[in-house]
Amino acid sequence: MSQIVIQHYARPAARRHLWVGLVMASIAVAFGIEQIAFWLSAHPMAAKGLEASLFAGLATGLGAIPVLFLRRPSERLMAPMLGLAGGMMLAASLFSLLVPAVQSVAASPAAWPLGVITALAFVAGVALMQQMDRHTRHAHVESIDSNSVLPRVGLVVAAIALHNVPEGLAVGVSAAAGADHGMTLGIAIQNVPEGWIVASAMLVLGATPLRAAAIALATGLVEPLGGLLGVIASSLAGEALPLALAAAAGAMLWVVSHELIPASHKPGREAAGTAGLAAGFAIMTVLAAAF
Repeated sequence: MSQIVIQHYARPAARRHLWVGLVMASIAVAFGIEQIAFWLSAHPMAAKGLEASLFAGLATGLGAIPVLFLRRPSERLMAPMLGLAGGMMLAASLFSLLVPAVQSVAASPAAWPLGVITALAFVAGVALMQQMDRHTRHAHVESIDSNSVLPRVGLVVAAIALHNVPEGLAVGVSAAAGADHGMTLGIAIQNVPEGWIVASAMLVLGATPLRAAAIALATGLVEPLGGLLGVIASSLAGEALPLALAAAAGAMLWVVSHELIPASHKPGREAAGTAGLAAGFAIMTVLAAAF
């Protein structure tokens, strides 16, 4: 069958059709990029949000560099590193998303009904992530160790993408809303050890160090996609911006509760995981105060 396909595309007419299709696809992509660039130029805060999510995503690739030299982090380091990431995300969801949303609602003359709606938006963010987790076939990358049954690489990549989308969404929404409060820097900092962990998981699955680092960088670049969704949502929200902030906070809280805290609190590592969580929260407290 594959030989027939090769012979088919070896024909001049088929090759012409293939090239025409590639050219049309390239024109469509270029047109889409041009339209996005035009829209971002007209919405400078949205452009800031997209840049912030790109910066945070690239930090994942930076964190993957150690696998080229140090390979996999020790099991003793895994718990505090995951706890650190969880603490920083937990604090970011509070300081940069939920608190600004609540403050905005509290200043409104209809604080009570808007407060209820904002709480429902928060719950909706949690529920959305729960549904994505339920209907997306994936593995839990944080649970992979040398003694585990290794899932396929595609399932691990799906898990990482599921994890990074709400991060990008939250960074995009907060930066575009002018409520960053150190969130972008904080998420970038926590993405550094996360990149090391992701690349280490790829090593366990049999990837070479260079390929493992490249995959970790590619998964980090999922964050700008979430960031684009976030800036679009924030620009369209208008008076409903607190709802977008609350929903992003709920999505991030789900990631912390469902993925990072359980992974950092394996039997015998609870104290180290809690210490990392507290340290991450403390770092984000300083960043929120400074910014």
